[in-house]
Amino acid sequence: MKYILTAEQMKAADGRTIHEIGIPSLVLMERAALQCMAAMKEEQIDLSYALVVCGSGNNGGDGFAVARLLAEEGKRVDVCFAGKLESRSEETKQQMHILENLGVSVGNTLPEKEYSVIIDAVFGIGLCRNIEGHYQNVIEQMNRYQGYKVAIDTPSGISADTGEVLGCAFRADLTVTFAYAKAGQVFFPGSEYAGKVLVKDIGITDPGFENRDDLYFMLEKQDVISRMPERKPDSNKGSYGRVLLIAGSRGMSGAAYLSAHAAYMVGAGLVRIYTEESNRQILQQLLPEAIITTYDEMALDCFRELPDLLQWADVVCIGCGLGISEYSRRLFKMTLEMNRKPCVIDADGLNLLAEFTEEERRKWARQKEQYVLTPHMKEMSRLTGYPVAELKNHRNALLREFVEKMQVVCAMKDSRTLVAACGHPTFLNSSGNAAMAKAGSGDVLAGTIAGLMAQNLPTFDAAVLGVYLHGLAGDTAREECGSYSVLAEDLIRGLGRTLKTLEENLK
Repeated sequence: MKYILTAEQMKAADGRTIHEIGIPSLVLMERAALQCMAAMKEEQIDLSYALVVCGSGNNGGDGFAVARLLAEEGKRVDVCFAGKLESRSEETKQQMHILENLGVSVGNTLPEKEYSVIIDAVFGIGLCRNIEGHYQNVIEQMNRYQGYKVAIDTPSGISADTGEVLGCAFRADLTVTFAYAKAGQVFFPGSEYAGKVLVKDIGITDPGFENRDDLYFMLEKQDVISRMPERKPDSNKGSYGRVLLIAGSRGMSGAAYLSAHAAYMVGAGLVRIYTEESNRQILQQLLPEAIITTYDEMALDCFRELPDLLQWADVVCIGCGLGISEYSRRLFKMTLEMNRKPCVIDADGLNLLAEFTEEERRKWARQKEQYVLTPHMKEMSRLTGYPVAELKNHRNALLREFVEKMQVVCAMKDSRTLVAACGHPTFLNSSGNAAMAKAGSGDVLAGTIAGLMAQNLPTFDAAVLGVYLHGLAGDTAREECGSYSVLAEDLIRGLGRTLKTLEENLK
């Protein structure tokens, strides 16, 4: 697990290191330059002729230090100062002065030459305004060079918090960032501008992170198996939980199949599908491992079995392919009124929840227990009333506002899915790819989370692990099928193959 910081959080950690621990800022700058050099050599970048473009702040100071180290190694290096002399930080003044004392001249225009590497040290992570005028011209010219492009700490012009392009931005092949990755290097489009991101240690730490819920964190592959429910030798299907999937309206058996299959694939012991009668035969053929219980919409008391089914289940998942008919509305409301088990609400379930009046939501809020909601951006917009664009621009703040109001776990699905709950830092997912943008992918995720919850994982932990594992399955599927041909069933196969590979790597 690793933490992902915003600009303000990074500045606070940096300040603590300087003022409380006592490591001078200039020392941290030297360490940053050394780590940048090490990273470029690690990536086998041609450093024979470098252009380093520096700004006025400490990011520029890092650049001047890197230029000095290149010169000391006998590399050809041109240095351009793109900032304002009067705005230089004290550390940047010192680094610039040292460089000039070594006989390396500093220009103020970008030469019309060819370089093996272009190093961006114009703006650091604190940039919060649009780039225009002189700075825009500088960055656009840097992008036109043909050499390999390296950004120090973060590409100039990318918001370190949101990944937004602030007017224009440097397009890096490699970003060398320090202490912690920044959120804007993970979110799109910042991720594309950052290229490959290497996080290097320069001695900045903050031991208080474990007790804070205003941070992002990410999982790594080695975290998966240690977080998976244990499979004990002395166990049976009852040991791994019973999932009730209320899914699939008339003629919509696919969503029920996909979610049920995914729940089994991550280890659930028993899965029962409660669906419309017309889906029985195809589901029995597609997934004979599942118990199929059906209702007939034409019957007078069509949902009479629902109370007993809810009592039977350890975990409920409702919404996949459910539709938004009057029958679906009735079934959904009955389930929420009677259910006392952990529950995943997905797809049409979210659309039906969005139709609730404030009074109905308050009534549900008094009765609910451990719910996980899995909306994509349009569904989240319906639930919150915020436009999609606003959700994207203020995603973590608005997500946390929602979970605090509703007291639920929420996995807000996007190219970078977030999972939030009260009392926890926000999970920022880094796994997955565009090949997963197909019908049925969300059904697989809902079943994955429900299957993990059935094995006694807490709701937040199950949602986090489910989202990450679902993305890894997508990465596995893309490797096998390519970027265009991945189907939801490939994600299910990818779940099994991913877990098997990760298990074997631990042996």
